[in-house]
Amino acid sequence: GMFNLHCTKKLLDRIKSKVENPRQGTTRLGSWYATALFWKPQMALVVNERTLLLVLLPLAPAATLAQRFPVALRDVLRALDTPGEFIDSEISGMSEVVYAKTANRSVLGVMNEFAYLAEGYRDQGGSIDPVALSLKLAGTPCGPLYKGAVFPDKALRELVHGGAIH
Repeated sequence: GMFNLHCTKKLLDRIKSKVENPRQGTTRLGSWYATALFWKPQMALVVNERTLLLVLLPLAPAATLAQRFPVALRDVLRALDTPGEFIDSEISGMSEVVYAKTANRSVLGVMNEFAYLAEGYRDQGGSIDPVALSLKLAGTPCGPLYKGAVFPDKALRELVHGGAIH
């Protein structure tokens, strides 16, 4: 199985992998968007295009980010009480990655918003627990409020249980 990881330029510069056109992925969650947060330690912030679910994980070593990402995603999905069979099929569909450029402006906007919020949460607590921070942000409303905000954790539940994603 494969998935697309749309990376910002500053992240692609770190990964140094070849950039391709996105392909048809094999996962229910679809494509992911990723950027680098130059904190200490540096983190990767990865946002799901469909649900806006967010996963934080250590950036280094950048070359293995796509291999480590499914493991970090599994931890977040488990913490959100996602059914095991959904998690297993999702993770097994992520054995291969296509690195692509970012294309979806609204997801980029949400990613910037998350980066800003994550920084605020991090500064309050000082320490970084990537899963706890990811969960905190999963309950944050995203996108223009007048359109009906997306709550990533709710959007994930709808997708898992076969509902349509608006």
